[in-house]
Formats: sequence, structure tokens, C-alpha cells
Amino acid sequence: MKVAVVGAGWAGLACAVAAVSAGHAVTVFEAGRTAGGRARTVNGTPPLDNGQHILIGAYTDTLALMRTVGADPDALLLRLPLTLRFPDGGGIALPRWPAPLDLLAGIATARGWSWADRWSLLRAALRWRWAGFRCAPEATVADLCAGIARRPMEDLIDPLCVSALNTPADEASGAVFLRVLHDALFAAPRGGDLLLPRADLGALLPEPAQRWLAARRAAVLTGHRVQTVVADGAGWQVDGVAFARVVLACPPGEAARLARATGDPAAAAWADRADALRFEAIATVYATALRGLAEPMLALRSTDATQAPAQFVFDRGRLGGPAGLLAFVVSASRLPRADIEAGVVRQAADALGTEIRVVQTIVEKRATFACTPGLARPGLHIAPGLLACGDYLDGPYPATLEGAVRSGRQAAAAICS
Repeated sequence: MKVAVVGAGWAGLACAVAAVSAGHAVTVFEAGRTAGGRARTVNGTPPLDNGQHILIGAYTDTLALMRTVGADPDALLLRLPLTLRFPDGGGIALPRWPAPLDLLAGIATARGWSWADRWSLLRAALRWRWAGFRCAPEATVADLCAGIARRPMEDLIDPLCVSALNTPADEASGAVFLRVLHDALFAAPRGGDLLLPRADLGALLPEPAQRWLAARRAAVLTGHRVQTVVADGAGWQVDGVAFARVVLACPPGEAARLARATGDPAAAAWADRADALRFEAIATVYATALRGLAEPMLALRSTDATQAPAQFVFDRGRLGGPAGLLAFVVSASRLPRADIEAGVVRQAADALGTEIRVVQTIVEKRATFACTPGLARPGLHIAPGLLACGDYLDGPYPATLEGAVRSGRQAAAAICS
């Protein structure tokens, strides 16, 4: 079939690659000048990413897609066991043992935790496992964790929750959090491993995917914002060009605009659900320091959003970038840019004992949807022959790269249905 994919983020590229592999003729329309969506390289000196992303070992579809398009995960990603160490040496680090023994060992050897702290977390984990990693739809992560001591909450649960769901624990969906924990720590071998990019985000997928598609005569048209998607008999027209199927892989607001303008009642209902989503920002503060970190990544205690806003800091010099370049990540960011930067400067002095100079701050204001309990997310099907893909669609995962890639593959599989 002749297929249009509107959007060249990770979901759109995953859809395009899968559709081409299935024998379809694909054209990708991308409004931006570069592919990658919310996980892309921003041109500059040095080139920076629009955010410091982390992959994990459970991202099986993402890793498989990278291999398909010729990007070697072993060369491009630094694999480490799940480690959440803080500058003072506290926190948890898992050994390279089979699950769930690695988690048990990590809890047993966590630094700065009392035995009462450890037991409170183990008791909760056993309760979650006995319940099949399921909970009431209205439960928040904070509800799930009632009874867990303060130190495990601050050192493990809160960082995992805000990094995976980009939503504070007292607002985040307990059901989605349990699914993430299950798949990362209890299902796939080494599923909880941290995979830290050694190269910019463009090299991980967008650039090799574009080369792979071009070699198979699929077109990727950057700088082309689609204006109209109009029904045309059994198919659709995209800006006047006929296609048998169209997949909206653009941000939810843009997808809602295009869907609503079709005039189809089902598409209008889909657009209403997409427009109802609430979003959270992620800020990444790039800064230079006189010395780097002892590790490629450190967790940071972020109990005060104004004085210590960042939850993680990455040493880009240890990950293939310029020496002394640090990336501070502020998930669920709700402060103005100037306040974020001032807070990170204070946090670097207090937690790392170093002065930093801010180079650039990138704020993705609509980085992810707010992953709250009972959230009604839009589905894959918009109207006959008109589909959607993206990390915001209905599914078991929060807004992650893996969620985006899986959604893209599902849309491609549904093209013939």
C-alpha cells in the first residue's frame, strides 16, 4: 500500500521501518528540520540533545529497531547495572545477578539504609508481587508505597517514579508504575540495566533510520508541516496527495488538529481525548565544571524544587562528549527557566562541591503526558484507514522511547486491518 506517516519521531520512524519491511511504499512527513521528535540532536557547538535520555535493558523493541537500521547498541550505549548512587555515596546498586536476586542483593547492601528501611521496602515489594503487580486503577504511587520508610522512598522510589513516569509520586499512576517495575526488574534478564547514550540521540536512531529508509526508496520529507488530511474514497489525501493509509505520528495536539479537521465523527471523538491530556515538562541544564563526576551518572536528592531541582546529573565527558560538560535533568519541571538554572547552580555547589557555568538550558514543555491514575488515553484507530502512533496512546507504559517504538510497530501491523 501507499502509506503516509506524519511525524518522524521515534514512533513515526518505527512505524515507517516496519511498514517498509512489510512491503509498503512509505512517505514520512516531518514538520521539523531534523528527525527524532522529543529525542533528537540540537545543532550547536558542541551538538547537544534536546534532553538527556536513558534507555533500560527492558527496551527490547527499541534495541531491536536500532539493530535493524544498522545502529549497534553495544557500541552506542554504555550498559550498567541499575545504580542510583548519590554524591555522598548513599543509595542502591544492583549486582549482575539474575532477577530478582539482583534486587534483593541491592536492597540488602544499600548504603545509608537501616534494616528497618530495607524491610519496609521488601515488605512492599512482596505485597506487589503477591498481587500480580496490579492495583486499583485510582491508586497513586504514593498510595502503593504507604509504609515504606523515608530513605528508600527518597533514594529509590521517587527517582524511579519521576524518571519513568515524569510525574510526582503523589500524582502518578500506581498501575503504570507497577508495570514498569515488573518488566524492568522481574521479567526480562537484565531488564533494569541502565543504557546511557555514548553518542548524541540522532546517532542512536533518527539518522540511521533515515539512511535505512532512503536506501529502500522511502521518502522522509523534513520541514513539511502537513496542513490537511482529507478522506478520499477508501483512502486519504495528505496535502492533496493520495494515500491508501495514513498514520499520525505527530504530537497529540497536532494529531488532534488533523483528526478533527477530517470531519469524521469518530476522528472528532478521538481528537477530544487527545486534547484532554495534560503534560509535564522536562528541563535539561547543560553546564561546564572544572572537574567531572566520579561516575557517568549520579542521582541527586531533590526534596526542594527551588534549591535542588535536578534528580540526576550526567557526565557527558565520560559518555563521549566534551570533558567537564555536565547535564542536569529536572523531570516534572514546573519552575521558570531562570529559577531552574539558579537552583541547579546551588545544587551543584551543595551536592557536588563544585562551581558550574550554565551553557544552555533546554526545556521540553510538553515532554510527556502526565501519567495519572485512571487516565483515558486515545487509541490506535482514529477512523477507517487513519491510524495514530505515539508514546501517549492507550497502553501499559508511560511516555518512554520504548512506548513510542512499540506504538509505531503496532500501527504498522494495523495498516492492513
